[in-house]
Amino acid sequence: MQSSINHKLPNLKVIDLFAGCGGLSLGFQNAGFKIVGAFENWNPAIEVYKKNFSHPIYNYDLSNLKGDDKLFQNIDFDMIIGGPPCQDFSSAGKRNEDLGRGDLSISFAEIVISNRPKWFLMENVEGYKKTQKYSQIVNMFRANSYGLTETIIKASLCGVPQNRKRYICIGKLDGDDDELLPYITKNLSQTPMTIRDYFGDSLGVQYYYRHPRSYKRRGIFSIDEPSPTIRGVNRPIPKTYKLHSGDLCPVTEKLRPLTTIERSRIQTFTEDFIFDDKNQSKTNLEQMIGNAVPVKLAEYIANSIAEYIQSDSMYQLKEKQLALQS
Repeated sequence: MQSSINHKLPNLKVIDLFAGCGGLSLGFQNAGFKIVGAFENWNPAIEVYKKNFSHPIYNYDLSNLKGDDKLFQNIDFDMIIGGPPCQDFSSAGKRNEDLGRGDLSISFAEIVISNRPKWFLMENVEGYKKTQKYSQIVNMFRANSYGLTETIIKASLCGVPQNRKRYICIGKLDGDDDELLPYITKNLSQTPMTIRDYFGDSLGVQYYYRHPRSYKRRGIFSIDEPSPTIRGVNRPIPKTYKLHSGDLCPVTEKLRPLTTIERSRIQTFTEDFIFDDKNQSKTNLEQMIGNAVPVKLAEYIANSIAEYIQSDSMYQLKEKQLALQS
């Protein structure tokens, strides 16, 4: 459990860019932040988002802003959060940052710099730090007075039963680099969370199939380990599947892939989150679930930021009191 400080969190107002179906929004909302707006341009994800949040979500292609700030002028916010689409940096993708989607991290940085919120949070894949876009946006942020706290975080140490590693960058206007790092690291679990830890025996399986990216990788996993990263595809077991040396059991009639909703739960969306599966295609649901930031990972990061803000506010109050007494 993350520790808390007996001090009310300032009512920080947040907008979520590239919001998808809402994993990042929900995590920050759960931690006490006020989401005042979200932006996304994929209709299936927007429809799911609308069913789960009361604040507005705007259908807008943020890659086409071209310096136009009017989009944000009527929204009062203190913080920008977002996970720019990462397929061009992903190990599951072609790892070519010139395909176009890599430019969306530049769009995110440009929006932050243009609006100068007190805070921002950017999430991306683990390999993002090895890209040219990474160097570009870090220079942009630092040139505009943002102190950066950067880390690679394991979701399985943050209450998520999944081996998902993510690059996290927290920016504080006029702050110092790595100010928040102690708050992020001190509450990490000592042991990875397994599927059994999270679900107990409610899935009714000991082993399950997850389609590998290549047959050099195993495809059969146990609930007594964290899930591999939830991707945007979920395929049945091929009739031609050949056992890998790392597979934990033979292929039997009982062996199955996890369902779409089970996979959403591994992304730590709760049972009452509405995916509207009757009106959404399975392909779209799998993609939006795989693209989402795990809710508990987002909540962990949000709680770390909140704890820092609470501590910092208490410190500033003490400084003011000492100044008055002197």
